[in-house]
Amino acid sequence: MDDFITALGLVCILEGLPWFAVPDRMRAWMLRLGAMPPRLLRVTGLGLMLTGLWLVWLVRR
Repeated sequence: MDDFITALGLVCILEGLPWFAVPDRMRAWMLRLGAMPPRLLRVTGLGLMLTGLWLVWLVRR
């Protein structure tokens, strides 16, 4: 459970960092994301999840 909470904390830090550092760029980027087709967003999300799974597997093996 400690590892899960640590991972969740790191995700929050990494997700919040660009919003803190460059909020104007993040707002523009989010508007561009909203204009993308859902299929592209799903494929990108799947790629990110698979990359994360591979990284966790690599570190934990």
